[in-house]
Amino acid sequence: MTKRAVALAVTGILLLALAYLNLRPAATLAVPAGARPGSLTMQPCDYDTEAGSVPADCGTLVVPENRHDPATDLIALPVIRIRAGGPSPGEPIFRLNGGPGATNLKFPQASRLTGNHDVVLVGYRGVDGSRRLDCPEVTETLQSSADLAGAESLRAATRAFRACASRLTGDGVDLTGYSIAQRVDDLEAARAALGYPRINLLSTSAGTRTAMIYSWRYPRSLFRSAMISVNPPGHFVWDPRITDRQFARYAELCRADAGCSARTDDLAASMRTAAAEVPGRWGPLPIKAGNVRIAGMYGMFQNGPDSAPLNAPTLIDAYLRGDAGSFWALSTLGDLVLPGSFVWGEFASFGMIDAPAAQRYYDAGGDPGSTLGNAATDLLWGGPAGFHRVWPDSPDNAEYRTVRTSDVETLLVGGTVDFSTPADLATTELLPALSRGKQVILPELGHTGDFWEHRPEASRHLLTTFFDDGTVDASRFGTRAVDFTPAPLSMAAIGRIVLGVATGGALLAVLLLVAMARHARRRGGFRRRTGVWLRVLTPLPLGVGGWLLAVLLVWQIRPQVFVGSAAVAMPSVGLAVGLGAYAAWTRRGRPASIRHTGLAAAVGGALLGAALGYGAAPDLAGLLTTVVGAAAAANLALVSLDALTGRIRRSPGNAALDEPVTALGWRPD
Repeated sequence: MTKRAVALAVTGILLLALAYLNLRPAATLAVPAGARPGSLTMQPCDYDTEAGSVPADCGTLVVPENRHDPATDLIALPVIRIRAGGPSPGEPIFRLNGGPGATNLKFPQASRLTGNHDVVLVGYRGVDGSRRLDCPEVTETLQSSADLAGAESLRAATRAFRACASRLTGDGVDLTGYSIAQRVDDLEAARAALGYPRINLLSTSAGTRTAMIYSWRYPRSLFRSAMISVNPPGHFVWDPRITDRQFARYAELCRADAGCSARTDDLAASMRTAAAEVPGRWGPLPIKAGNVRIAGMYGMFQNGPDSAPLNAPTLIDAYLRGDAGSFWALSTLGDLVLPGSFVWGEFASFGMIDAPAAQRYYDAGGDPGSTLGNAATDLLWGGPAGFHRVWPDSPDNAEYRTVRTSDVETLLVGGTVDFSTPADLATTELLPALSRGKQVILPELGHTGDFWEHRPEASRHLLTTFFDDGTVDASRFGTRAVDFTPAPLSMAAIGRIVLGVATGGALLAVLLLVAMARHARRRGGFRRRTGVWLRVLTPLPLGVGGWLLAVLLVWQIRPQVFVGSAAVAMPSVGLAVGLGAYAAWTRRGRPASIRHTGLAAAVGGALLGAALGYGAAPDLAGLLTTVVGAAAAANLALVSLDALTGRIRRSPGNAALDEPVTALGWRPD
């Protein structure tokens, strides 16, 4: 086999691999043939925890999509059981993650609880199962937003939710079956199929709502229930008055901290002023004020170092600095992170249980003039005319929109500075309805992440003693003072790093391409082996740098365009890689017509290859496959061109033509 044939084979295989990655079916769960509702199949597996990989059982539970419809389809849900390490395990612990719109299958802290209990994870319908309520319409709309909290963006998001609901319904999905009540029925089906007489529940954040409804629907199936960061009915809407009380609490802590008090006399007032005076630009780069306020809300959820950089100390530092670079970093993080953070269809179906509460909030005028305003709540609901007006509401929701009494032994856990699920809501609204309820409020901790991060032994002890014998012992937590010391990786530093990397990468690509073009022009092209290595080594810096140059232009000219979109990545990578491949290939001795054809082939092939590579992998990996696709297709086009011209040259009528140099730098055999 000739070297040219090898080159053709290698580039062809790369492109076929990318095509396969584009066309392969998504890895989704399937309903086993002949399965009936409630059937469960399990087999041994391993599960990754913070303590390493542990023995587990993995399987598939089959349930009806809508239990109220006799003709409903069946759906499959994954089930994972992490086995207890002790010889005589107690009641198992079913874990319920928050969200909504998030998976229930990731729980690295499971190893803290398996000394005397199985830990069971049942995948959430609409997220983890055979039918997933993805709404690319919503994700793409948010990614192309001029401001996530802007009026037009909210209207566009509502239209996207309507379009998603219409598409899913047209595809045969019964959206009214994706209620919290039917999620609870899934958990009950798993309990019965696994043979557990009674179970414990461990829920966090939005998952606590699932735990409440479980206790109201199936109290006899439950032994004990521990809820962390409790969200009572009606509170998927963040109350700005409560949020401002939390800011006041942080202001008290700031006054007691020498470093923080030296920066401001009144933290709450400084935060309010900064939020109201977000600058419009950082140099040539626009800042989206709504994004800054939304990131501000999410950043205040937790204050532990594991949540950095989007944690309370970093956020407070950014607001106290008040500099445009910090706010631009927050604005950009909002664009990059938030649109893809949820499975929006499940988010909407779950959230509809609080649709009346959201409507009451907006009917009453919404924000009364709080520090961060309506921005974060508007992102969740889409404003007064948001998704709760267009998404189908399940009839299951009506009876669970207010607190009901429960005799299940329940532990409520919260932090004093939790912005998302303030502990006083559980104290005043849920605890009085629990005949066997107890509450622990942990000083200076925020949302769920702080509970798991601060003193892992303390969380293990609190939960295991409660599940073992009902004892509530939070003594090992102590008090963790909020550390107001600005982190080395501040928002200002993040802004400088992001801009520096983008500028440096773009400049490197431009200089590399100019240097290659000048060398080819002055010296008639690269030596054969040099050209080979350039075509192997330069696509990555050229492709990534070309994309970074496009990112800089988008940030300045069209900030509503998502920098990771196909419209930005494919042409920028394809053009840069194609021009680089041509510069390494071209030689002065070639006829002008061949050189022009080579330029068109290199750039055209690179653009097609970039399109093929873009869809082969998600996120940053997709940028790399875009570069690989562009490089492979450009080289395939040039090698094919050389093969064609080589045949023409060898024909009797063209024997006088110069001997060609192939695209990879060797002469034809």
